This record gives sequence, C-alpha cells and structure tokens, in this order.
Amino acid sequence: MGYVIGLAIVGLAAVGVSLAWRAMSDRRSLPCPSWLGWMIENPVARRRSRATLAQLDLAPGHRVLDAGCGPGRLTLPMARAVGPEGSVLAVDIQEAMLRRVRSKVEAAGVENVELLHAGLGRGKLPKSSFDRAVMITVLGEIPAAERGAALREIREALRPGGFLLVGEVFGDPHFQSLGRVRTLAAEAGLEPGRVFGRRLAFAIRLERPNGGA
Repeated sequence: MGYVIGLAIVGLAAVGVSLAWRAMSDRRSLPCPSWLGWMIENPVARRRSRATLAQLDLAPGHRVLDAGCGPGRLTLPMARAVGPEGSVLAVDIQEAMLRRVRSKVEAAGVENVELLHAGLGRGKLPKSSFDRAVMITVLGEIPAAERGAALREIREALRPGGFLLVGEVFGDPHFQSLGRVRTLAAEAGLEPGRVFGRRLAFAIRLERPNGGA
C-alpha cells in the first residue's frame, strides 16, 4: 500500500510540475533545457523522426527550415534527404543546442547545414526561401503572445506552395491541441492541410498559399 501511495505522490508531483511549466511557458520562453537533450533523442523519438521525414515529403534540392531544432534529432536526416544540392537551416534560441548540432554536423562531415541563433518571430528568417519547415513540440515553447508572430514569420519564409509541419504529443508540458494549432495557423495566413496521427499525437501540414505574398 505504501508503494502505491508513493507512486501516486510522484505522479501528482509530475503533473503539478508539468502544469506549472506550461503556465510559465505561456508568459515567457521556457524551451527544453539543453542538458535534457538526451531525452529528445530516445528510441521512441527516433521512430517518430522517421515518420516525420515521410510526412515532410522531402526531395533532393529542397531547402528546409528546422524551426526550434533542439539537439538536431531531425537536422542531419533532413540534410541527407535533400542532398548536397539542398540545404537545412537549423534555428534555435539556445546556443547550447546549436553547439550540439554543430558537433554532429562536423562529425558526420555534412556540409549543407547552416545554424542560426535566434528566436522565432524576431524577423531573422530570410523570406520566400524554404520549401519545407518543421516544428516538432516547439510551438508551445513560444510565449502565447508571440506564437502568432512566429507562425507569420515562418509563413513569409516559406516559398508559395511550401508547408510547415507542426507536430504535437500529449504529455509534453507545452502540448498544443489540433484545434488550437489550426486556429493559430489560420490567423497567421497558413492553410491547414493533411493531418497525420490522432489528436493526442499528431502532425499537421500548414501550407503557404500559392498566391500568398
């Protein structure tokens, strides 16, 4: 009985921490700390990465924006998928995460990855430059008041006809519901497209209209 009670206390504490983290994230940027990068690269996450690559429908020559790249779980696979004629711009607000990406890129001898230390929505992205963009469990890490600006900047960074893939997993303290993502996308001028998975673990394509300015 004591063991069960102990587990219940630990569970409640975890829920409390998650809710507190989520509430604070709505007001200020609280991304996953770089020292927890190993948690993002677990076997389950690597399986999701393979699914994400398929959902991005990458082709040689594509230019890809890795928005909130973290430790680079997707950066290198995407760079290999687009080939030397393509490129990946890995963007993160944490310099420590970018250092992890740089180490991986250099160790792999990959030459088509660029790094940018910047927050999304700050006007640092080149316009009409990318065929694809990806944000996996990143949108909720951006303060609520800045999410619209971040999506608008990504929209402008996409080439007409390109799309942003947003992925969310329930249990992440920054989880954004499918309905919320669709609402934010519409407000930013992105057209919600194909959805992969279910409401508690999904990815959705948000498309820049062909005639978009």
